[in-house]
Amino acid sequence: MPVSRGTSDVLIGVAQHDASALEGLFQARLDNLDASGLDPKTYAMVNIAALIAADAAPASYVFQVAFALEAGVSPEEILGLLVALNPTVGNVRIVSAAAELAFALGIDLEAEQD
Repeated sequence: MPVSRGTSDVLIGVAQHDASALEGLFQARLDNLDASGLDPKTYAMVNIAALIAADAAPASYVFQVAFALEAGVSPEEILGLLVALNPTVGNVRIVSAAAELAFALGIDLEAEQD
């Protein structure tokens, strides 16, 4: 299946951290936040919960945690999400997400074990 030039340009731009391509994605996020009717903090927490439930890619956590911290979510509240989701998603997803969230929060798991 051929890929359109527009799709190709956006994917290449995002992969290469092109400011204009990323700006378009960021604007889509802001539009979605407005449409949700949620305050930024709640919106960020819902999105982190969705990443955990979906066993999302590591890069997704970095972006979403940065957004959450900027929206006023504390690291303790992020930990609370793991605790609250455990009965629903299970230990395997929680363990996987804990490592990704620690990385996104700047916690060096290797150094913490010494």
